Amino acid sequence: MPLVRSLPLPHQQLYTIANKIEAFLQEEIDKHKASLTPGEPRDFTDAYLEEMQKPERKGSSFEEEQLLILLSNLFVAGTETMAATLQWALLYLMAFPEIQEKCWKEIDTVIGNKAILKFEDRKKLPYTNAVIHEIQRVSNVTPLGLPHAPIQDVQLFGYKIPKDTMVLVNIQSAHHDESQWKFPNEFNPSNFLNEEGEFVKPEAFLAFSAGPRVCLGENLARMELFFFFTSILRNFQLLWPDKSQAPDFTPHFGVTQSPSRFKVLLKYRQPSG
Repeated sequence: MPLVRSLPLPHQQLYTIANKIEAFLQEEIDKHKASLTPGEPRDFTDAYLEEMQKPERKGSSFEEEQLLILLSNLFVAGTETMAATLQWALLYLMAFPEIQEKCWKEIDTVIGNKAILKFEDRKKLPYTNAVIHEIQRVSNVTPLGLPHAPIQDVQLFGYKIPKDTMVLVNIQSAHHDESQWKFPNEFNPSNFLNEEGEFVKPEAFLAFSAGPRVCLGENLARMELFFFFTSILRNFQLLWPDKSQAPDFTPHFGVTQSPSRFKVLLKYRQPSG
């Protein structure tokens, strides 16, 4: 409601923060424009600016305003979802110390405490990889994903979905479907392990949404989550500080679904060997 936008209510803080983010991104774009070397793109922004400068791109959707929107989407989406997922990871690792120790032992045995982890190493760490995916499954950071819309009228299981209809994917429902998971209603890494202990990813895992237009930053998010998760485990033992109170898994829904505030007790792990 346009009238509400100008009222001195708490939502004004949201506009203030959004304006700061936009100013920050615009400053970065200006710096890239000033230091751009044609044919040598340093990142996404350089590549986009080069496309804008091509003669055949005049009149297309490649314009600075669109670049600002894309950078804002990548910046905000990647920050919020990753932060919430790591919060859930810390909470579940403290609540299930036996799972935490099993992850650490696998990493320590397979990789060692001195070697630098690479993203490819996740294939050697099936249990740790399963725990990361199980945290994503049970936490449901984005339970409905982002809204999509068909570009033409379509039929789906006998239902007609008109063009431009807003479509939401019920990810939370898929992640707790009793026909798809061995342990749909409990935190159990076995949901992503076969009988031989190898990592498997069921089709019902939709943490990055569904269809051809899944999360744009999925590959980056997978790498970030793996490196943050393993780095924390390699250096610290996570302990629940308040023994008189059990961990609270009640989600709070905002931009993402995050846990209640909690404290973490970190105990430095002495290097083995």
